[in-house]
Amino acid sequence: MMKDAIISNLHTKFAEKTWNDTFQLVRRCMEKSRDESKPCEPLVRALERIQKVLHASSLSTIMSRLEMIAKQQGMGFHITESTCYLTADLFYVEVLLLPCGEVQEVKVAPHGEPPASSKFLLHLLRSQNFADFSVRLRCLFTQYDIPGDNEMKLKLLTSLQHLWKDLQLISDLQKESKQFDSQMDLINYGKVGLLITGKEDFSMALQFYAPPTDVLKASNSSDLEPGIQAAQVTVGLSNVTLKLPMASVILQPPALDPQGCPVFAPLSEVQNETFPACFLLRLQPPIPLMMPFVEKLRQITDIAVPDAHLQGSPLPQLLVRSPNACWKEIFTVPSPGGPMHSCIFPEAAWDVPTQKAVLVDRVPFTQPAHIPSLLELLRHQCAINTLLRTCTSGRRSSPGEIGDLPYEVLPESSTSFSVTFHRPHADSLAVLMVSVPNPRQITCKLFGVGICDLSLDEHISTVMNSCMSIPVTMTTLYGRLEEIFSVATEVEKDSSSPAMDIS
Repeated sequence: MMKDAIISNLHTKFAEKTWNDTFQLVRRCMEKSRDESKPCEPLVRALERIQKVLHASSLSTIMSRLEMIAKQQGMGFHITESTCYLTADLFYVEVLLLPCGEVQEVKVAPHGEPPASSKFLLHLLRSQNFADFSVRLRCLFTQYDIPGDNEMKLKLLTSLQHLWKDLQLISDLQKESKQFDSQMDLINYGKVGLLITGKEDFSMALQFYAPPTDVLKASNSSDLEPGIQAAQVTVGLSNVTLKLPMASVILQPPALDPQGCPVFAPLSEVQNETFPACFLLRLQPPIPLMMPFVEKLRQITDIAVPDAHLQGSPLPQLLVRSPNACWKEIFTVPSPGGPMHSCIFPEAAWDVPTQKAVLVDRVPFTQPAHIPSLLELLRHQCAINTLLRTCTSGRRSSPGEIGDLPYEVLPESSTSFSVTFHRPHADSLAVLMVSVPNPRQITCKLFGVGICDLSLDEHISTVMNSCMSIPVTMTTLYGRLEEIFSVATEVEKDSSSPAMDIS
């Protein structure tokens, strides 16, 4: 009763107040948050709901919206007449507003450079897409969130900018070589993948892996959009002091190795400085990595991968995207035009030390020469993950429900696994051994079907390489085995038929 009375009194008290008055009240409450480093989350949510009602239709409301976004990102906020400045240590965003509240222009200014217009950020604000504007601002803030005092920040920014220029040169040489037929080829085969240019309004990133389109369509996970694995190129703290280049490490004029990649000068032969920091590939999204792959990353860079010391989890557990799914369950996966699949990852086989994996969100390195090898390893793991994830993209099976084609997926090594299934029209099991020796090669070998047909192995391998899907490949294999059984049955019938009397 007391609670109802309080709510009733609040309704009466604020019945005559406008949305703008309520908005200002919530904003003042946010400024009095007990934790100065972070606004009160319930008040932030309340403010966002109010702003959606207001639609940022006036000068004061859009300024308040920009101020809230800046504070959420840990940035400063300043107003000069009709211009808003969202500021960080190494860059700022300038938003020029008209008296009516319309956004006239948006500029981004990295440290030491003049402000440059950003059509993309302008479009987001004019369309009042504040969510995407906040995401883009967060990417910029993360890229320029360089550790240390002012002197160290500036030195690390200089080193990072030289890295960006080297990557841009490698990317330009890739495109000039014309050895890639499409952007997809460039992503999956390029030495630095597809470089997303580090314009003022967009952080520099490398796109380095993209599975086939059919695999993307089969997934209901929003974090696969647009379906390309990327890595933001930035800098971060390190537990040890490391040498970072303060100049380009690519020989001038560029000399190319047999693979078409520029020859890098040894770090000892270029200007460098020692910092408690390193370059980072911030993986977007994070990648589940098997422990052997984590160790190979360390061998390339001689730097430990963050969280590599953790005990780890079974790889299927990290691959299941649905928050309500458990990797120990049976997944029902449809196959277009084929049988319903039931996939299971046996716990006893996967929950062992040799099959542990960790979710890696950043890979440290110290020079651009590391990037081609790092991307190849990441692509390799992504290819394995893509295959296994196609078995978890369906729904959980109901108790007692078994699909038309049930099978178990068992680990064999860090780069191979087997699929055990029932032979068609036989009371016995068969095994499809799948090996992934590198990111662009999958080999399949069939055991236990009573035939030795190398052409069948080659055909199934071709299908697997093309679709990168275990259910689709199993549908094809099962259909082919059905055909072989039918032919064998007809031959047996013909051979057992009595000879025709033609006398």
